[in-house]
Amino acid sequence: MIKVAIFEDNRSLREGLAAMISGTPGFECVGAFPNCNNLLKNIALAKPDVILMDIGLPGIDGIEAVQIIKEEYPETKILMETIFDDDEKIFNSICAGAEGYILKHTSPAELMEAIKEIYEGGSPMTPSIANRVLKMVKNKPDTSAKESFDLSVREKEVLTYLVKGMSYKMIADSCFISIETVNVHIRNIYKKLHVHSKSEAVVKAIKGKIV
Repeated sequence: MIKVAIFEDNRSLREGLAAMISGTPGFECVGAFPNCNNLLKNIALAKPDVILMDIGLPGIDGIEAVQIIKEEYPETKILMETIFDDDEKIFNSICAGAEGYILKHTSPAELMEAIKEIYEGGSPMTPSIANRVLKMVKNKPDTSAKESFDLSVREKEVLTYLVKGMSYKMIADSCFISIETVNVHIRNIYKKLHVHSKSEAVVKAIKGKIV
């Protein structure tokens, strides 16, 4: 059972999403909240696996909320949802640690698939958004000092494949290793890069010219 919490200020959309999630076999809506004013308390009580987060919330917005959640609950997956087709917001939400990003006009079937994908360790993002994010990252000058992340040759190889958008299975096949070994390498990469998600790792790899 995948437990999902929703943070959405539009009441009819929030209630509709909650009903749809709880009405889908294998999913349960464990909380639906209009804002992030009691964010950590809400999450502590709901204990969600996946959070569906609106970017344009009143008060604490979705991007700030992601940063707060990732500090306290780094394992919780966050799927950003918004009507804003805005490069800067997309980029900032990913840099904050969100694992995926979808637009609000996404069909119910695609939304449920995105929640399932993010729960299983994927990074759902429509191809058009992914392409724009990569272009934007490449165009942003990296003003931070270059760090030595001390990645091994194999870890750099795995990270390069992640940047290319390859699945864990494809990486395993390309490196002639098991998926379990790929998972070990990716956990080490996250630890060394100080990130919590595939999308964060990709952004950091490109910005820092690691690969």
